[in-house]
Amino acid sequence: MDVSQRLSFFAALFRVDEQPEVGMWLLYITTIVLSIIVYKLGFAKKLPLGKSIIIYFFLIIGCTILTFLGVFLPVAEGLVVAALILIIYKIRLKQSKKAEAKANSSEG
Repeated sequence: MDVSQRLSFFAALFRVDEQPEVGMWLLYITTIVLSIIVYKLGFAKKLPLGKSIIIYFFLIIGCTILTFLGVFLPVAEGLVVAALILIIYKIRLKQSKKAEAKANSSEG
């Protein structure tokens, strides 16, 4: 059985099967960065520095498990899709608020 055909996109991109140490680190960093982006876009609230450090610490620890799952499952790919959806949502929300503010200012 050829393992390279069962790898997820990012795992194959980083060649986890050929260079496991470097590939896994790259996959881990990618998972962390994408998780932070998704957290910031969808869930982050203004918190004190100490609480933010604790949240990011546990997020990074959780990404360790996600990285191992991400070798064969589309974890990073799912995070990319989630980030894109949240970016589109934020853009539409900003446009909606801008249009609402413009409508309210023209009424008065």
